[in-house]
Amino acid sequence: MATATRAYWKGYLKLSLVTCPIALYPASSEAEKTHFHQINRRTGHRLRQQMVDAVTGRVVDKRDKSRGYEISKGKYVEIEPDEIKAIKVESTHSLDIEKFVPVDEIDRRYFDRPYYILPDGKAGEEAFAVIRDAMQNKDRVALAKIVLTNREHVMAIEPFGKIMLGTILRYDYEVRDEKGLARSVATPKIPKEMLSLASHILDSKAGHFEPSEFKDEFEAELRKLVKRKAAGKPIAYQEPVQRPSNVVNLMETLRRSVEGSGGRAAPLRSSSSHRKGSRPKAREGSSSRRARRPAA
Repeated sequence: MATATRAYWKGYLKLSLVTCPIALYPASSEAEKTHFHQINRRTGHRLRQQMVDAVTGRVVDKRDKSRGYEISKGKYVEIEPDEIKAIKVESTHSLDIEKFVPVDEIDRRYFDRPYYILPDGKAGEEAFAVIRDAMQNKDRVALAKIVLTNREHVMAIEPFGKIMLGTILRYDYEVRDEKGLARSVATPKIPKEMLSLASHILDSKAGHFEPSEFKDEFEAELRKLVKRKAAGKPIAYQEPVQRPSNVVNLMETLRRSVEGSGGRAAPLRSSSSHRKGSRPKAREGSSSRRARRPAA
């Protein structure tokens, strides 16, 4: 797992009158994924993108590029970067904790991007530790506002071992309502025997979340493909196996699944048996959260 070495944001964490300098580091990265560039098939040279005027068809010089908001069809109001900077928000250089809420009240759909929060310099270590330790075992997360890339966000903050984890939350208008989709789903009456068989299968596959157990097989195969192609070896495409269009007898399929699992549930391992290097305990920064029950 790649470790960030350069802070993404620096500012101050504030809890009432207690303030300490902090630095944010991205907790996730796609840098290790295989990335492609656009190239000219005939020359093998990398392509360079150009911006073209939609009306004149002419290439636009970098100096003439700007941003605009469409107020009517084909009519835009131009917004300059300095004009956006003129928007005054108090959280520009601070992470000001406004309230503490039960973690289980936050619907999982609202969680977006995670960041590690560390004290920035020795001067803030004591204040950082006080805020972090006061939050331990409270089953609550702190909510604070922060400005990143000229946008104000709400961040949920919680202890994460010796540091803290801050997760950007989506705003209410960014989360789609599920009620319309739910209305299109039928509610058939399930026989008790069928539900019992399905529950047995679930129990037989019970376990603990170990991130290292999940491998990105597509990424591994993609790297093999690139290596093979670079060596001049042919790439053969195979048609995928056609999936069955339907399940003829669901009850019989469930019975065969139970027989295939050996008819007994797999024992759960205790959390103490997790391998060294796994994530801290739940209250020290686990990302697992129960979704808030939607309103009826």
